[in-house]
Amino acid sequence: MCTGSDSASDSKSDPNSNGWTRARGAVLKSLVLIGGALLLRRLTKSTTRWDHARIVAESLNGEKFSKEQAVRDPDSYFNFRWLSCPAADMVDGSKVLYFEQAFWRTPHKPFRQRFFMVKPCAKELKCDVEDIAEHLTTIHLKRCERGKRCLYEGSTPADGFPNSWQNGATYCTSELAVLKNNEIHAWDRGYDDDGNQVWGVKGGPYEFKPAPASSFDDVLNPLSFASQPVGKRIEGSFVLQE
Repeated sequence: MCTGSDSASDSKSDPNSNGWTRARGAVLKSLVLIGGALLLRRLTKSTTRWDHARIVAESLNGEKFSKEQAVRDPDSYFNFRWLSCPAADMVDGSKVLYFEQAFWRTPHKPFRQRFFMVKPCAKELKCDVEDIAEHLTTIHLKRCERGKRCLYEGSTPADGFPNSWQNGATYCTSELAVLKNNEIHAWDRGYDDDGNQVWGVKGGPYEFKPAPASSFDDVLNPLSFASQPVGKRIEGSFVLQE
């Protein structure tokens, strides 16, 4: 008398219904397996050599300032402006960036201008990214170990590269670290033949952080100007190229 019972009885006895149920279950199972495989592939996808170069190039790009560091230690660090932008893409995929550095108060008068070329390290080198600048200076960057603040870090060879900018220097060294949020730490130092440091900060690298929108207002604010003469403060702190 119950139609529900009759329907259930009919479906049990209908071979077509059983076949459809099994087919639907197989389709659902296949979809789950395919979805899981795609998710696993996405999660385990390895970073390529060119991915490393792209990440470093994007991190070097933009406008950054060392303002926070200059506020903490005004006797050792200046508020420098870092500005970098894409200049060219080479045939082999290398990224060329234009870079300039200036005092934050006079961004239109950069005292350092150069080009960077960012590309993957050759396979025989134990690094991930090469950063090549003027004077054929090359910094080999490696991914930072898990737990460190940085993403990539590296330096020039221990013996540096020839340089005679000032104070009797005969060679220089450069260190570079790429941190999260496009923060850059850069440390350039000059040494004489005896290994004595003759220019560059001694306490640690310059810390360049991306500029907030309000930084442009700070540049135009005369109350923010440093009261100490630039000539006095710059002696022995950083090299200025003529």
